[in-house]
Amino acid sequence: MDWKEQYKSFLWILGFFLFAYFMPIESDSFKDAILSAFDLARWYAREHVLLCLIPAFFIAGTIAVFVSQAAVVKYFGAKANKWIAYLVAAGSGTILAVCSCTVLPLFSSIHKRGAGLGPAIAFLYSGPAINILAIILTARILGLELGIARVIGAVSFSIIIGLIMAFIYRKEEKEKEAAQLAMPEVEEPRPLWQTALHFFILVAILVFVNWGKPADTTEGLWYFIFANKWFITSVFGIGFALSMIYIIQVKKLYVAIGTAAVIISGIIFYGNPTITFVIAVIATTVALTFTDGEANQWLGETWGFTKQIMPLLGAGVLVAGFLLGSQNNNNGLIPNEWISALVGGNSLFSNFFASVTGAFMYFATLTEIPILQGLINSGMGKGPALALLLAGPALSLPNMLVIRGVIGTQKTVVYVTLVVVMATISGLIYGSLF
Repeated sequence: MDWKEQYKSFLWILGFFLFAYFMPIESDSFKDAILSAFDLARWYAREHVLLCLIPAFFIAGTIAVFVSQAAVVKYFGAKANKWIAYLVAAGSGTILAVCSCTVLPLFSSIHKRGAGLGPAIAFLYSGPAINILAIILTARILGLELGIARVIGAVSFSIIIGLIMAFIYRKEEKEKEAAQLAMPEVEEPRPLWQTALHFFILVAILVFVNWGKPADTTEGLWYFIFANKWFITSVFGIGFALSMIYIIQVKKLYVAIGTAAVIISGIIFYGNPTITFVIAVIATTVALTFTDGEANQWLGETWGFTKQIMPLLGAGVLVAGFLLGSQNNNNGLIPNEWISALVGGNSLFSNFFASVTGAFMYFATLTEIPILQGLINSGMGKGPALALLLAGPALSLPNMLVIRGVIGTQKTVVYVTLVVVMATISGLIYGSLF
């Protein structure tokens, strides 16, 4: 046996043994940290797995099966116009109201289909960072100048970080580009508009089913959408059923039975539409299971992304809750008071600490705003506030674990470092100006 190859397994076993041996179970702070870990995991399972991740997995499966590799290469790979590729990738966040974990299946899918590293990274950052509703609420609740700074920082970050990553790994990317340029043009099995329509319907369902309630208002367009989000989602659900029949070629009988089940459940569980949504997912899964061809492949790819990503996300959420606490203000191993005390003023350390803390914390879509509001009220400086806004929503510990599985450890470390460094510099500049 080559013992040099066994050191990683040994270190994992040794680390777990030392943790178990010295586990301070008598400590109240340790018990609180364990409670926070499971509190965050339960909240994540209830609020994000059903309504965020499951639609995202189906969208990722759609890209993997119905969007040809040639099409991805044409718009995001070697054959793409670089300006268009980066602008489309950077602007995706205005459409996708997703968090740092929900974007992962989509990133994994376009990377797998041949997207260049630069555009893929730009998409990975922009997806959760440039949420149009979050930016509007930032400007309204935390101040117009912070909202504008967030827009400028997030858009520029996505492009700059993507370009830097592409430059650092240019040799590897050139080899990929050479292979892509040699690929023959393949005729699409269906008109592009049909694939785009099916993709748009799925994205619309993901966006509207997760539409958050605007803070401190019951008027205006954003609240109207929130108040009617399930009705809007049901309209797109009808479009999804028609798309399943006429685009994905699922048998009409299966779609009809599934639609009937969804309608009946909607009547029975009128006060709890999440149950109806789950039944719709089950009906879709069953229909795809008994359909051959691309439809069955779609389900297979969706399940493949689920198996790859969910275990890492689960582990990451538990660790994040254990170290940093849960969304219910439960302390993790690192007390919240320590974090608040370390982000005051506009020093290099306070901005760097805010960037690193934001990078490892998990923020669901829009939750960064009330959290940041509380920190600002506790004395957080304006510079660190922006640094946390630019690093936090786009990164999290669960996010990093999955990215590592897609592009490797080295690229993940470089990507996270670039986000933290640029967020720190942006915070310093903003804090000195305002």
